[in-house]
Amino acid sequence: MITHHSDTRRRLAAFVLTLSLGASGGLAVAGSGAHWGYQGEEGPAHWGELDPRYSACAAGMHQSPIDLHDAVKADLPPIEFHYAVAGRDEINNGHTIQIDYTPGSWVTLEGHDYELKQFHFHTPSENHVDGHAFPLEAHLVHADKDGRLLVIAVMFEEGARNHALATAWQDMPERPHTHHELLTRASAGALLPATRDYYRFDGSLTTPPCSEGVAWLVMKQPVTASKQQIDHFAQVMGHPNNRPIQATNDRVVLK
Repeated sequence: MITHHSDTRRRLAAFVLTLSLGASGGLAVAGSGAHWGYQGEEGPAHWGELDPRYSACAAGMHQSPIDLHDAVKADLPPIEFHYAVAGRDEINNGHTIQIDYTPGSWVTLEGHDYELKQFHFHTPSENHVDGHAFPLEAHLVHADKDGRLLVIAVMFEEGARNHALATAWQDMPERPHTHHELLTRASAGALLPATRDYYRFDGSLTTPPCSEGVAWLVMKQPVTASKQQIDHFAQVMGHPNNRPIQATNDRVVLK
């Protein structure tokens, strides 16, 4: 039986993507900001005008997503993955399909641990690689004990059916602000490509409040999803849910 949670939990879940870094560096949930979307007067071009708390969306200089081009070769450390199969609550928050993760999964980068909080999707992709957009992008959102964020992005090309998506989306909530508990736990690890080389840059959340100071790791190797899977997600969203490419400014992309 599908387990439904309280209205309070549902309202909170709808705002999990609007994570912001507080003045103390802690992780906060900004659930009281103005309504935003991807179209019209509430779309990305106007986010910075909707609420003073969203000012970084317009004024920030290290915003995401970006086009990853002219990347500089660097000796990037390997990402150590410590993921359980623990994706539990699946949420349609009106902006994406998101799967919340039970505590106990994390990545280690340069000896520093970041716990996996949730993963969600955008179509078409938000980040581009050398000017190329992908039909789908997954964001695996992590936070350390002080609330500093790290996002691992995985790009999808149209091709073979993706078994990890099939499990994660087995009963996708099709109405905004609805959710359920997955009968079969979803695996974030199964979304990852076989080769874990990545691009690295400093950026922001791609949704309001567009807080900066987010470490971005974009997997170089894409994975596949079937046309049916990509189309199903797009149909449930009802519109593209990608923020346009932002200026790189003084940032360097490492590879």
